[in-house]
Amino acid sequence: PAVQLGLTATPKRKDNADTYVYFGEPVYTYSLKDGINDGFLTPFKVRQIQTTLDTYVYTSDDELVEGEVEEGKRYEEADFNRIIEIAEREKYRVRLFMDQIDQREKTLVFCATQPHALAVRDLINQMKSSAHPDYCVRVTSNDGAEGERFLSTFQDNEKTIPTILTTSQKLSTGVDARNVRNIVLMRPINSMIEFKQIIGRGTRLYDGKDYFTIYDFVKAHEHFNDPEWDGEPLEPEPCPKCHNYPCTCIENPPEPCEVCGEAPCVCPPPPEEPCEICGELPCVCRKRPRKVKIKLADGKERQIQSMQSTTFWSPDGKPMSAQEFIEQLFGELPELFKSEHELRELWGEPTTRKRLMEGLADRGYTAEQLAEIAKVVDAERSDVFDVLAYVAYAKPTKTRAERVAEHRDEIHATCNAKQRVFLDFVLDHYVDQGISELDAEKLPQLLELQYQAVADAVRELGTIAEIRALFVGFQRYLYRRRSV
Repeated sequence: PAVQLGLTATPKRKDNADTYVYFGEPVYTYSLKDGINDGFLTPFKVRQIQTTLDTYVYTSDDELVEGEVEEGKRYEEADFNRIIEIAEREKYRVRLFMDQIDQREKTLVFCATQPHALAVRDLINQMKSSAHPDYCVRVTSNDGAEGERFLSTFQDNEKTIPTILTTSQKLSTGVDARNVRNIVLMRPINSMIEFKQIIGRGTRLYDGKDYFTIYDFVKAHEHFNDPEWDGEPLEPEPCPKCHNYPCTCIENPPEPCEVCGEAPCVCPPPPEEPCEICGELPCVCRKRPRKVKIKLADGKERQIQSMQSTTFWSPDGKPMSAQEFIEQLFGELPELFKSEHELRELWGEPTTRKRLMEGLADRGYTAEQLAEIAKVVDAERSDVFDVLAYVAYAKPTKTRAERVAEHRDEIHATCNAKQRVFLDFVLDHYVDQGISELDAEKLPQLLELQYQAVADAVRELGTIAEIRALFVGFQRYLYRRRSV
């Protein structure tokens, strides 16, 4: 006998399409959680971003460029770029994620409408570090053959241009770009099916891709709390009359029309009347109102602020700690230190720090892995010490610049004016380049950079032994817990 086999990643029970009614109950279910846990799909983290312009109420100091604004109306996320536009708001949002992503990584940006996708494309290309004119392109249903060509090139993992695609609806399905590292949500996602499809754009495996990041401006992450996120669609409500789904009520046939005698009626519809206001047929006075365009008052753009947090989610939609997420990606952190205090002591001396780094590398936590972990926890400008303390003890991270600013006076108090000049030079390199600038092997190179010759350094700073003691000694203060 003939058999119909149905495969779907997004089974429906709504919108007049019920997969379960047609095919019956599934004989096998393989969930997103299973796919991630089995290594067939990529896990993800979510960067939640809120701004002080997520909603808007018109005030008279703003300029109404176009359209008619409703006094006192609070415009919500769903209104933006559909019935109201504020260019400064979009520019601020684009700047936020462009400053955070690795601009070399392939990225999908989901926008409210096709014109919005065009505007975001232009903003990205204005802010990009790449010189290529096709760095960011729009791919929507209106872009035709050119859009399909850009999409095909984007899906080629060997090609790096275009790097970012903006879209409205088109790319939520049918895109097999395995190297997508970022998904940016700039429009509300109202359907769980669409949300799953969009997340699916990032879950493809690719060599060197341990996870992907969702930049969420629209609170789409709240879908993770929905029981449908990693399960079957909820059972639909049964008919209130027969209590069955689908409804099995027997409908009474319609009464015959009194004019034509047919059921249903086949009488020609009455002619439409001209509009009472404009007298035209069809009416020309009730056109859709023009989109409201607002230009913020001077200084308001600079006042826009954002609040951001990174959250980690298990495949079944449950929040995870950073440590759990990292262990899922890289394995458990080796127990080479027993407390935060011991970590500080080991890290504050170049020799013991080097041994600790070697021990971590021997157990799979190489410098490259630690750099990737720093990226996961948004600590790329932080010391590796902060990354380890965050993962092991949930301590808040600080940037290298913040660490130096916090301890500079304490370090200066241990040395004379000429030594301070050299240590400030070292600290500047540390802030720019990272912890490797504090390795003992780096000292000769730093001396030559600052003084051109070691002999000149000795004349300024003291003997080689004194210089080495200075270089090693100040580092203890850099990692000392600051007394409150």
